[in-house]
Amino acid sequence: MPTKKPHKSIKDLQRQIAVYEDEAAYKELFFLLFNSLTRFATGIVQSKEIAEEIVSDVFMGIWTDRAKINAIEDLQLYMFIAVKNNSIRKAKQLHKRSAISIDEIDVEMESVYQNPEQRLISDESVSRIEAAINHLPQRARLIFKLAKEDKMRYKDIAVLLNISVKTVDNQLAIALKKITTALGVPFRKKS
Repeated sequence: MPTKKPHKSIKDLQRQIAVYEDEAAYKELFFLLFNSLTRFATGIVQSKEIAEEIVSDVFMGIWTDRAKINAIEDLQLYMFIAVKNNSIRKAKQLHKRSAISIDEIDVEMESVYQNPEQRLISDESVSRIEAAINHLPQRARLIFKLAKEDKMRYKDIAVLLNISVKTVDNQLAIALKKITTALGVPFRKKS
């Protein structure tokens, strides 16, 4: 059975794009981040089509300024912030409002059927997990998605959402407590 080539790190892709103008690395970066960025933008602008436009524009900016992207410390965080800022700007235009709260960002989680290990979870458990996630407060759901699905560090989530790391930690604790309660498992926070 052929082995699947492992994904390069975002830092490796970033370097290949900046130094070698590698279109294959750019394409891999696109496929690695596009869905997460689009779901995030959709939560802000409430339109998948507009969200896809915003994310595509951010990717075009990355390609256009590819010679400068090596100076970016954390490209994933940079792109999430760019998508957030462009999405908020667009949402303000669309809804004629001056401000948007992170409590208004309604993100959709990716399916929990991501790999064979997760497929072993019973359908009933999956349904309960999905229901628990969908019933989380919007802020907790957004932070849970960024931490668990997009694998962002607490510090990066705090920067992206302009909140403290402690708030990120507390919101994740709320999310995990509600999910474990929904599964009938006692919740114990790590010490």
